[in-house]
Amino acid sequence: MALNVTSEEKQPGIFTVLPFGRLDSETYWVLEKRIDFMLNEGRSSVVTLDMKGVDYISSMGIRVILKARKGLAQRNGNLLIVNLQPQIKKVFEIINALPTLQIFASIEELDAYLTEMQRRALEGE
Repeated sequence: MALNVTSEEKQPGIFTVLPFGRLDSETYWVLEKRIDFMLNEGRSSVVTLDMKGVDYISSMGIRVILKARKGLAQRNGNLLIVNLQPQIKKVFEIINALPTLQIFASIEELDAYLTEMQRRALEGE
């Protein structure tokens, strides 16, 4: 099965990426190419990876995600992940990658988190 990836720039440097399909050793390059472009040409500072359409992930898919996180961290940016399918979440738990990634159950949960962080910043916390 192929991997299709769409992306949208919500604000300058803030992207949402939606992969759909299997993220494995035959398809990882589709997501990697899109993220590399955003890091290099789009000058992204925040990437939200919406994983609701991914039904399988291999070690190559995980490598792409961790590489994206590292690339964003080098520019003080963030990788946020939403809508992990249960089987994908289990893979991240098995390799113990979840504690180092910001994972949200839904876009709504992410928005609530971002609202709270902005409120805290305004109040000087």
